Amino acid sequence: MTVRIGWYVHHHGRGHLTRMWTIAAHLDADVVCFSSLPAPDDLPGNVSWVELAHDDRPAPSLPADDPTAGGLLHWAPLRHVGHRSRLALIAAAVAAGDVDAFVVDVSAEVTLFVRLLGVPVIIVTQPGDRIDEPHRLAFAAAQRIIAPWPQELYAPQHLTSLGDRVEFVGGISRFAGRARSAQPRGDEIVLLGGGGGSDVSAADIAAAESASGRRWRVLGAGSGAWTADPWEELTTASVVVSWCGQNAVADLAAAAAPAVVIPQERPFDEQRATATALDRSGLAVAVAEWPEAARWPGLLAQASARGGDGWAAWRTEGAAQRAAAVIRSEASGGGGR
Repeated sequence: MTVRIGWYVHHHGRGHLTRMWTIAAHLDADVVCFSSLPAPDDLPGNVSWVELAHDDRPAPSLPADDPTAGGLLHWAPLRHVGHRSRLALIAAAVAAGDVDAFVVDVSAEVTLFVRLLGVPVIIVTQPGDRIDEPHRLAFAAAQRIIAPWPQELYAPQHLTSLGDRVEFVGGISRFAGRARSAQPRGDEIVLLGGGGGSDVSAADIAAAESASGRRWRVLGAGSGAWTADPWEELTTASVVVSWCGQNAVADLAAAAAPAVVIPQERPFDEQRATATALDRSGLAVAVAEWPEAARWPGLLAQASARGGDGWAAWRTEGAAQRAAAVIRSEASGGGGR
């Protein structure tokens, strides 16, 4: 009998979608995704897509519509048709009886809702101080929690206290196992800006380029030069300057790229927690915010001196397969609890 897995994909940035795409390729199961993102063009053959209404357009007013239910939840706006319809679509799929488990990346509300419908839930969590009441409820409701980084380098107490329900699978990169370019690393600096937003301006980047005396190639960061497959750039750049999202860090690790990482403002200090772990372990040079132009030559030299050999500790090899194994086990009824 074919196993069928539901999957909630958060719409912010590109990382949640990329992570689903990477893991689903290793799942011997049908995956039906629910997201307010439009259906991508390049879904794996075993993945279908249900587009959900937005529940943040227009933004409900506070406090009359109280989207947090007094702090119990993160986002559940009252009297919002979009919010109501998206949960109804998920419930209809579950009521049809053909969802064996549900992956949530990420939403405390969807986690609780699907668990109330009687379906095993697997959360994909993220770094940071996730000790508030909505996260506590979501972690308690989940059968398993996938943490996409190595426990040896970052082990927050709120996860380790959950025991073997948490699986630290390592960094999940779509590039894991891909051959690196035979071309040696050159002198170019690559800025990997991502799709989740940034406060860094074009003027900031131009000043850094001028101070470093080297050519910078900007991917993302509002440049309009987004590249769907930056593998060649990651494997041939002298140094990669990157934000500190989970997918970006995993891609740096897969490419063994000398790197300067700059955490962006995200909820729960997600990127700052990751940057601290990377700097402490010596895998990358981390700075708290975009540096003054004069600091760039020294930072780039420091990253080059560290090299990229230590990135194996981020455990990208086999990470997607390990995550898929956790999901398949729960979908097959073998997870226990």
